[in-house]
Amino acid sequence: MSKKTESNGYTLLFAIGMVLVVGALLAFTASSLRPMIDGNKRIEKQQNILYAMGVNENDESSAIFVSKDKVADEFSKYIKKQLVIEGDKVTEDDKAYLIDVKKQQTSAKAGNERKLPLFVGEKDGKTFYIAPIRGKGLWDAIWGYVAMDANMVVQGAFFDHKGETPGLGANIKQRYFMDDFIGENLMSNGVFKGITVSKSNNDPKNEDKNDNEVDAIAGATITGDGVAAMIKSELGLYLPFFKSLKESNKIKL
Repeated sequence: MSKKTESNGYTLLFAIGMVLVVGALLAFTASSLRPMIDGNKRIEKQQNILYAMGVNENDESSAIFVSKDKVADEFSKYIKKQLVIEGDKVTEDDKAYLIDVKKQQTSAKAGNERKLPLFVGEKDGKTFYIAPIRGKGLWDAIWGYVAMDANMVVQGAFFDHKGETPGLGANIKQRYFMDDFIGENLMSNGVFKGITVSKSNNDPKNEDKNDNEVDAIAGATITGDGVAAMIKSELGLYLPFFKSLKESNKIKL
């Protein structure tokens, strides 16, 4: 081997060349896969929205989404409007499902007006208002979609997480937990109260829908508290919309 190839300069140039080549290949791969990644994100969001309003393929106990090959048609069939709320301004936007809730939360902390997506669905003669929410569990992010009627009574919910404990906090995405929210009232005597995930609920069959509570998951107190905090902080932002809807019928559907 020649002394030229053993020199430090050669080694440095070779390393730089490899970095550039590998970087270019990674950039090309990422660019090539971007449409597929964006498509999968769209499908997942649409599945979540539809699930919350009761458009799914559930069996007796399991939570099952509308299949990927059907979701676009089902979304067009059931979601009649996509709205974006910015303060007192409400506009229609058929790309509202692309709004990144996490980025909007960060932007709001910096003092900017937050964009709140809201999806208006119709099924079996009923109107649903589906809002995306995001919060913090025990270990990482939790999020979901909650479907409400005009009185802010929950009609369905879907929750998910990034890294909650299997068999404990991860069970927020189990059907038995999500179904408990159906029929729960977010209001109490005209005041927005949210829904507490309570260890002392004393309502195992979840028959009381006006107590603003559902049963906690055993061993998942912090995750349950995160779900309750997420519901209260995020859905509370939509209260002016629902007051306007109910009092003045300003939003015609």
